[in-house]
Amino acid sequence: MFAVYASGINADDPLSMLTLGEIEPIPTPQDWVTVNVKAVSLNHHDLWALRGTALTADQAPMILGTDAAGVTEDGREVIVHGVIGDPDKGRGDETLDPKRSLLSEVYSGAMAAQVRVPARNLIDKPAELSFEEAACLPTAWLTAYRMLVTKSGTQAGDLVLVQGAAGGVASAVIVLAKALGLRVWATSRDEAKRDWAKALGADEVFESGARLPGKVDAVIDSVGEATWSHSLRALRPGGTIVTCGATSGGAANADLNRVFFLQLKIEGSTMGTAEELRGLVALLISSGARPVIDRVLPITAAAEAFSAMNTGELRGKIVMTLS
Repeated sequence: MFAVYASGINADDPLSMLTLGEIEPIPTPQDWVTVNVKAVSLNHHDLWALRGTALTADQAPMILGTDAAGVTEDGREVIVHGVIGDPDKGRGDETLDPKRSLLSEVYSGAMAAQVRVPARNLIDKPAELSFEEAACLPTAWLTAYRMLVTKSGTQAGDLVLVQGAAGGVASAVIVLAKALGLRVWATSRDEAKRDWAKALGADEVFESGARLPGKVDAVIDSVGEATWSHSLRALRPGGTIVTCGATSGGAANADLNRVFFLQLKIEGSTMGTAEELRGLVALLISSGARPVIDRVLPITAAAEAFSAMNTGELRGKIVMTLS
């Protein structure tokens, strides 16, 4: 089967491990469902796999990709939920299953002619979304949705601060927050990225670490160490910070005195459930919001796609299509 896969890991030169060609996928349980892939989108997780952060050497070769949309063998158009986990073992939440994984970690990923997943991992793709748009949703956009809807405790009219606004999750948060009726402030070190955040819908933009004109109800932070102190200081008493990553490092000062005195809430968030993915799709349809796509390439141009992500030369999702 044709696929894009990691033939090994290399922390110093990850792109040297990117391979396109025929490969035998990892065997899956017999009752899993086959999806003929129409479109996939690229995530940092795919690059981290090549670097050896999301993949170990003994797991290679591994087909990459956590996001896909396609058609089942009986003609059903679907979005593939990339979390492989048992809701029953996570108290109703498959992301809390102690043995949960993402596609391309234990089982073959979605950057291939076909991908196999449990039937519960298939979400109906509405006609209003293209395969390219649908393929953007299962990782970054689902993560953003869960952070806002499930974790932040916000409601329409509340004010949310988004740190590092040019990132994939952060940009999705801006679009979804506006669709939910929230007010949005965003930060970035780069003026061009601040302008882009404004174009996405942010009400106000600020330099990273800047003194803000007021307190916010919630902070969405995927940056970590570099922004953590600023995030805590930005919150009103009783406010919530939601973190889904630490791209600048994880050794942040907890500032417990501030946390307990102001009764701040800290919520960790990773991916989302199949039910939350259905909620995300419903929100996009009802609001008219759509994923931000930087470019669409044929899957044979995967090297170009990975290079753009590696250098940060993108605004929004990179999508690859299969005939």
